[in-house]
Parts: sequence; structure tokens; C-alpha cells
Amino acid sequence: VLKNKKDIENLVPGDRFKSLEKFINLCKERVKKFSSIQTDQSKRLGYFMDWDHSYHTSSDKNNYSIWKFIKTVHEKGWLYKGHDSVPWCPRCGTAISQHEILTEEYKELVHESVYFKLPIKDGQNEFLLVWTTTPWTIPANVAVAVNKKEKYVLVHGDGEEKLWVMKKRVVIFDDLKKPAKQIDEKSGVELIGLEYDGPFDSLPLVKETLGNYIHRVIDGEDVVTETEGTGLLHVAPGAGEEDFKLAQKNKLPVIATIEEDALYVREMGEFAGKNAKKHPELIIDYLKQKDNGRFLFTTQRYKHRYPTCWRCKTELVWRVVDEWYIAMDKKIANCKSQMANRSNGTFREQMVDVAKKITWMPGWGLDRELDWLRNMHDWLISKKRYWGLALPIWECHRCGDFKVVGSKEELEKEAIGGWDVFNGNSPHRPWIDSVKVKCDGCGEVVSRIPDVGNPWLDAGIVPFSTMPEDWFSADFIVESFPGQFKNWFYSLIAMSTALKGTNSFKRVLGFGSVRDEKGEEMHKSKGNSVEFNEAADKIGVDVMRWLYLRTNPEHNVNFGYHVTDDIRRLFHLRLWNVYTFFVTYANFHNWKPDGQSHKSAHILDQWILSRLHGNIKNITKSIEIYDAADAAAHAEVFIINDLSNWYVRRIRDRVGPSAPAGTDRDHAFQTLWTVLTMYVRVLAPFVPFITDEIYTNLTNEESVHLTNWPHYDEAMYKDELEMEMVIAQKLVEIALAQRKQEGIKVRQPLASLATITQKPLSESIKEVISAEINVKKITNELGDAISVTLNTTITPELKSEGNARDIVRKIQEERKKLGARLDEHVDVVLEDWPKEFEEYIKKEALVTSIIKGMFKVERI
Repeated sequence: VLKNKKDIENLVPGDRFKSLEKFINLCKERVKKFSSIQTDQSKRLGYFMDWDHSYHTSSDKNNYSIWKFIKTVHEKGWLYKGHDSVPWCPRCGTAISQHEILTEEYKELVHESVYFKLPIKDGQNEFLLVWTTTPWTIPANVAVAVNKKEKYVLVHGDGEEKLWVMKKRVVIFDDLKKPAKQIDEKSGVELIGLEYDGPFDSLPLVKETLGNYIHRVIDGEDVVTETEGTGLLHVAPGAGEEDFKLAQKNKLPVIATIEEDALYVREMGEFAGKNAKKHPELIIDYLKQKDNGRFLFTTQRYKHRYPTCWRCKTELVWRVVDEWYIAMDKKIANCKSQMANRSNGTFREQMVDVAKKITWMPGWGLDRELDWLRNMHDWLISKKRYWGLALPIWECHRCGDFKVVGSKEELEKEAIGGWDVFNGNSPHRPWIDSVKVKCDGCGEVVSRIPDVGNPWLDAGIVPFSTMPEDWFSADFIVESFPGQFKNWFYSLIAMSTALKGTNSFKRVLGFGSVRDEKGEEMHKSKGNSVEFNEAADKIGVDVMRWLYLRTNPEHNVNFGYHVTDDIRRLFHLRLWNVYTFFVTYANFHNWKPDGQSHKSAHILDQWILSRLHGNIKNITKSIEIYDAADAAAHAEVFIINDLSNWYVRRIRDRVGPSAPAGTDRDHAFQTLWTVLTMYVRVLAPFVPFITDEIYTNLTNEESVHLTNWPHYDEAMYKDELEMEMVIAQKLVEIALAQRKQEGIKVRQPLASLATITQKPLSESIKEVISAEINVKKITNELGDAISVTLNTTITPELKSEGNARDIVRKIQEERKKLGARLDEHVDVVLEDWPKEFEEYIKKEALVTSIIKGMFKVERI
């Protein structure tokens, strides 16, 4: 296990070059391994991609394309080397850019905060009371900042000491259960300029860095707030971003106390080599002992949000280091770019213009991206790492000039040494590090800077490294919104703005995150994460896909097996059961499509075909505007309500085992075959596996995915029929509710149903209603509102028919238990049965003979 950079550098003991070479090759093997896993999982999920030509950000083409981008921004005058205080991961040993610190990387952590006292010179036992949540930064303190707009008070603390705090923050003494009596008051302005002693002034590093400088109080402007702490801000420019800005403005010294792994530097005396972040007790114990505890007031456990590394989750520190940046607004004071020509408008302004050309779905995505673009800092593009894009910058340490190379061909022309080591290898370390060029400024032999690039450079260049030129701009990209405004979307916009002055994609669909069933974030440590292959094995990928597609992309997806079981039952099993129903009875009657066009006169056939084409029209509109959730909603209505619950229920008598041969039966089969084969073509992009199974079995064609998208046929759409069927369904709903209220089963026939509707019901619709609610006669009158009156009187004749239907149901259940074939006749023993319906029972249940006795069904 490689724990740090030193381990990497010693993979081949004593040979740093060979060690890095081995490490880079191991990284390449890791890329191949996990890209293969990702490819296999993507195929399993039903992605249709050119998998034999997948792009990798580690490829030579990708790397050289980024070289061109960096060369371009250099020529525009936007590339510079900056000296700043930056977030730093001590485990990864590199800076973390503003782009990489996402909201999700801030964790709720508890730290030991410190209230420490700084004695004012000639202050007659007066102290500045300062608070920090990062004790390791106290040795780097050079100033205390106040808000000149606020009032500050001097209070008596323990013993004779007197403490200065912001008046609005005196409440801290109550929280700390410390005595505090106000004895003086001053404005923040009056405190500015006060000098004080620091607790670590005797350490070699501090003493050498400060020289003749004396700690003092400065104007902290709006950085100093009244929301927490004491209202006196601890300023450590070597360990904080805002602190560094205050240092630049006030010309303060910068004390850099830690190395890249967060160990205190050698000049830190007794702290040297010890981990600053992991051991805050080192500082706290020192403060307790220094001058009999003169500098320590108290400590307090404090819960707050603190940034962590996006890669390894290590808590970040801040270090002042040299890094490479792309300027957003202008050439700053310490910019070393020698190229004077600039594009019209700043990089920031140009990116804002490009972002506005993109269609954002949902629309608020544009506002989020613009907010980021308008407020982001300069782009920190360098990393102190080994694996990754080797920044093509050769810097002269004699005169300060630097050269940016934009291609492999250009580097070959510029190279004056090391080309033989590099040639034939990928543009990665350590091979690229061997190439030397001549400084244009002073003629010095120059090496490449050791930095590699920010990983989002790799992702943003893909439209140029991968996509054919005539495909530019891409029609559509899709990605989770959280985090990508700062990263992928930003890098795509930035790189296409610099290289082409336009957008590399026309529209973007953003979606939320995948959470567990309770809506909580998934984490292995919490035990609520679900591994892809496990889920695919357990529920099938079509169910997973439908869960994602039916969810409003603005919302998070709550993923879990209870949720997916419901989806499978409500949608996928309904579709499969309709398919099974068709196959079962089509095979039973030996029905096959003849390839001819058949126009059915049956109202249900006309209705379902109308619903089919109307649904195709609606789904087409939805996906043309990238609204998969709306398309899925239309599909669920059609499959569940129209096809399964209504049409298939009503054609059982037309295609069942006892259905007579003839045109009506053929039309029912032809209609259902047409609906299934057309509609699975609609569903194929959504649920590719179940649709391919259904389509290939029903048509003997190679694949549903090789067919064209079905077109809406306006001639098939019958608006008036659909409206009439809606009324029929409403009447059925009311009538069934009345049956339930009266406790009368649907199998029990009733004499009549009286209806009132605004428009007259056709005889065909009356037949549909009659069959669905099992009544002999339907009357219809016109009125202003829908009304249903069910005749619940059960005559002896109706009772006998109801008993016969119950007997048929019991026999059918026994047939299933016995495993009887659909066409297999059985003998039945019944205790009693209505003799006038004996032939009906025999026909419906395929019974050869009925004899009297204890109920029994026997296979012949």
C-alpha cells in the first residue's frame, strides 16, 4: 500500500526515475482495469456506445489537446504563476482548487477550539482575547483583525487580567461559564495599531520570519463578524486564504509553519516533524505551560462544517505555495505571462456569454452556473502529484521566463535534450521530465515544472480530443447537477470558450443524486450503499432504468429494493403479463399475424389503437424536449390503465379458450399484436431488455433496437371515442362502488343499470359497460351531470347465473392447481349446480362431465 509520495519515489529502491515509471505504469493498469469494469457495467445497464473506441482522459490525444488549450490561454495572456494561500490536502500532498471544494466535501466535525490571550505591549495586564478552531495555525499568527465599525469592551477576566472583546460577543463568557465585568469601551478604530506579544515568538522560524516586525492590530473590514468567536480575528497569513489577503493589503510577514504532509517544518523547534493537524494538543499543551499559562484562556469542543479532500476525505489545511493559474479577469501584479495579445473581454466575461447560449434543463441551472462564473476565483490548474496531465510549462529559474508548448511536434522542435528518453512514451512523468528546452529570455537550459494538471482539465477537453470536428457542438450532455457547475460544466465552457469562443454543447440535462430509500446519502460506512452488480442481479437493470427515468430530474432518486419492487410490480410485470396473455392464447388458437392490414370494427380495438397513437404522439413530444419523466408517466398510464386494466380485461372472452373462431377473435389478436409490437419500439430506449425479448419473439426480427421509431398516425386517433370511453370508465367506477357498498360481487349478474350523461351513449359503449359491471341492460338518459343507479334486486334466475359463475371460477382455480393445459378437458364432481347453466359451466371451464358428490376436479 502506497501511503505517501515517499513510498512512490521508492517503489524501486534508490532509483527515483524507475520508481515513478513503475508507478505511472501501475496507474495505467488501474485505468484499464476499472474502465473495463465500468464498460461491462455500462453494457449491462443498456448503454449503446462505441465501446471498442472508448476515450480515456489519460490518452495521448487527450493530453496533447490540453497542451493546445494551455498554450492558447497563455497566448491570450491568461496563464500565470501565483503565490497564494491555498487549501491543501496533506495526504495527497497537493493544492485543492476552489472548484474541487464542493458543498458535499464540507463535513460536520468537532474540533478543540482555543481561546487564547495576546498581551498588549505596555497594556498594564491587558490582553486581546482571540479564538480559533485550528490551534495548529497559532504559531503562524502575525496580527489580530478588528472591525472598525464595531464597539469593543475591556472586561475583567480571572484574576487581574483584562480582556478585549467585541461588545456584541461578550455573551461568550456566559457560554464558557467565565466571569466578565466590563470596565472600558472603545471603537474598533481605537484598537487598530496596538502591538502585542505572541506565544511562539521564541521559535527559530517565527523569530527569523518576523525580524523587526511586531505583532499588531489591523483593520479586518467585513471579514470580522459578530456571529462567532470574540470579534478579534486571528490572522495567520501562512495558514488561511482571507488571512493572506489581509497580509498582502497590510504588508504583513508570512510564517509558513508546515510541510506538504502537514508536518511542522524543521525550524519549528520542539514541534519539528510532528503532525500539525492531527495533534492540536501540541499547541494547547504549549500554551498551558508557556509563562505559567499566560497565553491560554480556555478550550472548548466546537462542532462546525470543515472542508475535506474530495479524493481521500482528509481534513484540509492551508499553505502558501506557488501554483499555476488561469486568470478570470485581468493580468495581476505578479503575473509572469509575456504574451500581450488579449481576446475581447475577460475570460470570465466570455464564459458568461457562452453559458447563456446553452439550453439548461431545468432552467435554473443557468442561474447556478452564472453565479459560479461571476464569483469564482482564478482557476488553479496545477497539482503537486505524479499521475496525470504533465503541464507543458518549462520555467526558467534564472530569469523567470517560461515557455508553454502546445503539441508534441512543437516540443520536438524545441527540445535540446532528453527527447530520446521521452520519444515512444506517453506524455506523462517521468519521461516528459527528461526533455530540456532553451529559455528564450536568457538561453538557460530549462526543465519542465514538476506539476501535473487539475483533473478537470482532462474532462473539459473531451469535445476536442474525442468528438469529430463536424459533430461540434454536441447536441446534448447529461450529468448530475450537484458539484458539476464548478467542475465539468465549468471546464467544458472554459475550454471551448478559449479554443473556439463558443459552447461545446447545445443543451444539458441535470439531475439530482441517488440516495437510499429513506432519502439519506449512501455510504459504505453507514451500510446503506447498494453495489451495482448486486442490484442488477436482484432487480434487473430495466427496473433500475425505469426508476431513474420516471423521477423528476430535479429531485433525488431514493433507491432501494422496496421501491424497485413496487415499480416492477406496477409496470414491468403488467407489461410482461399482457405479453404472456397474448402469447398464451395466440399459441392456443394457433394464431399468427399474416402481414395484412385488418381494420376492426370492434369499439375496444379502435379505442386501444387510438390510445396507442395518442400515446406515441405524447411520448415523442416529451422526449424531443428531453423530458423522460413525462414520457414515463404517459407510458405508465397506457400500460397500466389502458392496456392491462381495461383492454385486456375486456377481450378475454374474445380470445380465451372458449372463444369461437372467426373475424372478431382474429381482430382482437391482430390488435393486441399491433399494440405490443409498436409500443415496445416506443419503450425500447427506456427499458431495452424486456422490449427486445418481447419484440424479437413476436416478430422473429433481429432486434427492436434496429427498428425505426413508430410514427403517430392521425387517422387512427379518435378523439370522440376516447372521450366517450372516459365517460364509460367513470360510469363503471361509480357502479362498481355501488356494488361494493351493497356487498354484491361482480360475478353476480344484475338486471339493469340506469345512467344519466350529458351526451347519449352508443350501443357499443353500453355493451362495454354492461360486460364490465355484469348487468343485463343499460338505459341512458340525458342530463347535466353523470348519474348511475344500479338495480340491486337479485331474482332467482340471476342468483342461479351468479352461482354458475362462482362454480366456473372454482373449477378454473382447481385446473391451475392440477396444471391442466388450456385445451385440456376435465371431469367435475359438484355437490349442486344450476342445471339450466350446466352447458355454460362445461363450455367456460372445459368440463366433459359433471356428477353429483363432494367437489372435485379430475384430469381425464
